[in-house]
Amino acid sequence: MRTEAEFLAEGPRAGIRHFTLEDAAEFTARAASSRTLHGPWLAPPADPGSYATYAQRLITDPTRHGFLVCERGDGRIAGFININNVVEGAFLSGALGYGAFAHAAGRGLMSEGLDLVLRYAFTAIGLHRLEANIQPANTGSINLVRRAGFRLEGYSPDFLFIEGAWRDHERWAITKEMRRARRTGEAGPARHTGDAGPARDTGLTAEAG
Repeated sequence: MRTEAEFLAEGPRAGIRHFTLEDAAEFTARAASSRTLHGPWLAPPADPGSYATYAQRLITDPTRHGFLVCERGDGRIAGFININNVVEGAFLSGALGYGAFAHAAGRGLMSEGLDLVLRYAFTAIGLHRLEANIQPANTGSINLVRRAGFRLEGYSPDFLFIEGAWRDHERWAITKEMRRARRTGEAGPARHTGDAGPARDTGLTAEAG
């Protein structure tokens, strides 16, 4: 567990920070204990070797940005939100992949964490648009992005190969302007960024790329 001083941004109950190789033991233990929650939707690394490869890619690849959502106070990892396949130039876009760990599911921490990541992505990273591709039956993940202000933009048949089959996905997205308009008039911003999210979130979505 690490300190709040390392947070890139923080809200009332959660903060976000980058992955490190030293997070392997806690991350893999939480992933292993969350297999039932993650079910068919995603499979984060649950052993040290897989974690090292996964984290190193997020740390070194300029087209990826990985964030751990951590509880303030004790620093426990509540989940993760990654921005993959970042394209710069005229596009300035990326694709989200994320997951909550079982001990944090349903507590609003991922809603708060997503709000922090959106703020960071649209300011510090300088992106204009973020997309989340979600299987239609994954209602927890759909509810998470809908609450955050994402709009449904389309449907992609046979989009990602997951658990032995090509799976259909809905395309949800948000732009910098959409988020700005949504936040206009909101009261009580969190310290540096983000408001506490609704009490229920079990967001899980697989990562493309």
